[in-house]
Amino acid sequence: MGELSCFLAQNAVKAENEMYVASRRFLGTDQKPMKWEIQAIPSTEDEALRKECTKRVPVAGKRGQYSQETDYNLYLGKLAAQSTVFPDLKDKELQDSYGVMGDDKLLKTMLTAGEYANYLEKVQEVNGFDISMNELVEEVKN
Repeated sequence: MGELSCFLAQNAVKAENEMYVASRRFLGTDQKPMKWEIQAIPSTEDEALRKECTKRVPVAGKRGQYSQETDYNLYLGKLAAQSTVFPDLKDKELQDSYGVMGDDKLLKTMLTAGEYANYLEKVQEVNGFDISMNELVEEVKN
């Protein structure tokens, strides 16, 4: 029972934010690419995002029956926006400069298609979605 204290909030190792160059097109005053700051979000926020991106759709041929469908492109965009600490995607001036409203729309507008795909991959990694079950099993064995 003594090991239970390892799970107390004050003993948990905090997930550290990661710095990532999402694009080489945004240069700082030193003419080097700006690093974006990405944080892992709690699973409660992730669940809310998933719920927001899920809709009920009627089951074909079965009157009155519905299934749930998640728009994963929308979900990943919202996850990326929620996980981005810097730049502040909610900043009105930044959104206005690109002519968009909404942090997820701003992110898609700021980055090229390839940059955006790579950024989504990095955001998923920071949030722990990159670890396969085999890797977890091996880690537990060691």
